[in-house]
Amino acid sequence: MKWRVVLYCLLGGLPLTMAALGAGHFPWWWLSGILMAVAFVPVALFGPRTALGQFALIAPVLLIVTVVCTLSEVVVFFPQYTQRALQDLRGGVIMYGILAVVLALLAWLLKLSRPTDLPVPHRSLSRAALMTAVSGLTYVLYYLVFGGITYQFFTKSYYPDGPQLVARLGLWFWGIELARGILMTLAVVPVIHTLRMKRWHTAIVVGLLIWILGGLAPLVAPNELMGPTQRLIHTVEIFTQNFPLGVTAVLLLRPRSAQIPAGIAAASSAGF
Repeated sequence: MKWRVVLYCLLGGLPLTMAALGAGHFPWWWLSGILMAVAFVPVALFGPRTALGQFALIAPVLLIVTVVCTLSEVVVFFPQYTQRALQDLRGGVIMYGILAVVLALLAWLLKLSRPTDLPVPHRSLSRAALMTAVSGLTYVLYYLVFGGITYQFFTKSYYPDGPQLVARLGLWFWGIELARGILMTLAVVPVIHTLRMKRWHTAIVVGLLIWILGGLAPLVAPNELMGPTQRLIHTVEIFTQNFPLGVTAVLLLRPRSAQIPAGIAAASSAGF
């Protein structure tokens, strides 16, 4: 099993080397892809057993967290690169779509799924919708607190016009961040509802997933917007925002098994 997991990570990282064709830095892009594959290992082991089911979990996280939400930050804080960001959106959808297909097929071909009868409890639809909105609000709180600390002590020199950009957007800025929090929560809902792991284990996995795909992995490869020190600072900053978001989303959306009838708990894990 261990060598198959290693193979999954090494082969799964190769689709991201497509970016090296135009930007160079092949080893860094491969490492970025490997990190993303590592983040999806729990999904390969304890998620759906079919390739289609794997794709249904992987694709939303990549396309929403890695592509849409990441590029939205570029548009806000680097408005001069808005046109470039829109062009990258199209390329990102293609590249990360291919990555999702490759990871889903690898999980199926390598037979990584592990049998387990652990139930996966769910909340009602109305309750889940409310908890998703609350999760988005907590992200705004994490963003405000940890983003503010990072700016005051580490990144003010990199973004001297930051306060003016935020002031210019007014309430729209916080609306954008709320939308990002809700979107990232929605992106991991399929993972939360299908991952056959204990509640707190799932919370840690989802927290790391949102951080790696929305912060660590995309910032590994050099880019024209940030130097190495700046990328490192943002990697840590995003951890303080995205990891708590993932943990919070699971704790809000996935009740303890004791909170639901045993028959429902057993039925919720059927078919995966």
